Amino acid sequence: MTHSLLIAALALMLATLAACGVDGAPTRPESTRPEPSAPGLQVSGEARIGVISEL
Repeated sequence: MTHSLLIAALALMLATLAACGVDGAPTRPESTRPEPSAPGLQVSGEARIGVISEL
């Protein structure tokens, strides 16, 4: 049983290594980030402060 398990594990490792690089050379992914804006600080948003109570 141990011998057949070893053969199966080796076959699995060989198949995994054989699949490396099947689709060709690696390519750099395209950037999904927007282009940087002008240098400086820009803050936007909304803030509310208050107290609500019921009598």
